[in-house]
Amino acid sequence: MKRRTFIAGLGSAAAWPMVAGAQHGAMPVIGFLAVGPNGPNRWGASFYQGLKWNYDRIPSIMADLVRRRVAVIASPGGGSQIARAAKAATVTIPIIFGVGENPVSAGLVASLARPGGNATGMNFFMTEAVPKRLGLLREITPEAKHLAVLTDPLVEQSQREIRAVQDAARDSGVPISIFHANSSREIEEAFAMMNGQGTEALLILGNSYFGNRRVQLATLAARYRIASSYPTREFAEAGGLMSYGPDLADTYRQGGVYTGRMLRGDKPEDLPVVQSTKFTLAINLKAAKALGLTIPETLLATADEVIQ
Repeated sequence: MKRRTFIAGLGSAAAWPMVAGAQHGAMPVIGFLAVGPNGPNRWGASFYQGLKWNYDRIPSIMADLVRRRVAVIASPGGGSQIARAAKAATVTIPIIFGVGENPVSAGLVASLARPGGNATGMNFFMTEAVPKRLGLLREITPEAKHLAVLTDPLVEQSQREIRAVQDAARDSGVPISIFHANSSREIEEAFAMMNGQGTEALLILGNSYFGNRRVQLATLAARYRIASSYPTREFAEAGGLMSYGPDLADTYRQGGVYTGRMLRGDKPEDLPVVQSTKFTLAINLKAAKALGLTIPETLLATADEVIQ
């Protein structure tokens, strides 16, 4: 039986052969890039955590995949920076992206219905979910007098998400402080500064590096008794208080569907961008108890997952 060969770029480190034993030249090769633990590469998370997170390596990874003449470049959860790097590297190899912002505004496609060019994929509305996340956090911490936002300054989308937070919070009168972190040490320092400022509630913006540091983030939030909201359910599973965001598992599934269609001859210009319709609210009651918080019954009733 023939197998498709997958080549994975794990984080920003290197291209990595995932499946051995394929007959070279006899079948398509898929360049798969995973930048966090949310995709099929969960088994590589420990390796990834040992690497320095460096977005500057993305173009070289793309160039390597192009040299290997892969049939498809797929990064269903990679974000806009990876998608742009892929488009800059090739105008012929089909590209499947996953982005948290509008791909038309990001310059990735001509339109959602008719992408044009060699790229299409999924839009999982990470930026659009920010006001809802802020509202849910305020519902749990109505008495909080100071709100903080933690973001990765190297992620292009972070500035749009920060503006979304500021716009959503403008009418509340609650001051917001923005903290940046792109390493484990910087995360530690950011939480120490939040504690010094008396931060009571924290909104952590979505990016793949934070996904790999989710246990550290949840641990620090518990240590400093800061009620925190996270972008995906993996954070709540790791001990975080609550999460609200797209179902990334469904995003990766759709990425697999589109990859299969392209291998069968469909063109990316004819495949519309898929927009997420499923968002998940997860609440960790153990974390809430440790923080001395009582979750409103109305909120518990609407949660998709309640972690005891």
